[in-house]
Amino acid sequence: MDAFLKEIIEAIHKTGLEDFEIIFVNDGSPDFSLDFLIEKKKSIPQITIIDLSRNFGHHYAMQVGLKYAKGDYVFLIDNDLETPPAFLIDCYHEMKQSPELDVVYGYQKKRKGHFLENFGGELFWWTLNKFSDVEIPKNILTERLMTKQYVQNLLSLGDANLFLGGMMYWTGFNQKGLEVTKQLRKGQSTYNMKKRFGLMLQAITSFSGKPLEYLFYTGLILTSGSIFTIIYFLIMKIIYGNQIQLGWTSLVVINILILGIVSTFLGLIGIYLYKIFRQVQNRPNAIIKNVY
Repeated sequence: MDAFLKEIIEAIHKTGLEDFEIIFVNDGSPDFSLDFLIEKKKSIPQITIIDLSRNFGHHYAMQVGLKYAKGDYVFLIDNDLETPPAFLIDCYHEMKQSPELDVVYGYQKKRKGHFLENFGGELFWWTLNKFSDVEIPKNILTERLMTKQYVQNLLSLGDANLFLGGMMYWTGFNQKGLEVTKQLRKGQSTYNMKKRFGLMLQAITSFSGKPLEYLFYTGLILTSGSIFTIIYFLIMKIIYGNQIQLGWTSLVVINILILGIVSTFLGLIGIYLYKIFRQVQNRPNAIIKNVY
């Protein structure tokens, strides 16, 4: 945390900006980050700390931070130092050179990590774009510089089921990507495989209705195929009589297949119903315990 503060303040000074604030969102951190930041605030008054009542998730924490940001420009970054804070300088210079830009975001040309991590990332973005109504650049990062107007419009969407990576691109405006080489994370990540899979499910079901369309067409194909298969066996039975033995095995296999398909489809529908339920509950996406 100390290294991040030093690097981000140095980056801000290099942009020539003097009026700034640094907002930290404590999303149920298990370490002593909150105490550290409260102590640091004594010497760095530009620090604002938003302490959430528990862990609500990465995207919900980012949403809270964006709501509290008051600047004409908002720079969003994780403090794990995977993306160098100096990326702010590149974003700011790019935006100043092209005043029509509303967002300058980072992306990875090649993902870091081992084979499974790379393969999982490629699979995530391929699957998301197959189901999405808007083509989202793959391997986009959290880190980005945004105008105040863009942030206000992003926050106006009012989604209870957040996938900010998609919402940020769906919002529109003039956006440009800059390539970033991510570094090794400082410290242990709590973003395990279960959370990554949960993010993929959240992204697909929160950002697109196409799975339901595919569900309809798949059901239509299976139903049509079943009808043609039944007609085929009936014709064969009429022509060849007792030479055709359908047997109970084929019936059991067909029943199991149908049960599996129906269970999968009902599960998918259930996910969407749950998200509708959560949206109409109108609960806040996160609860703030204290603001320092």
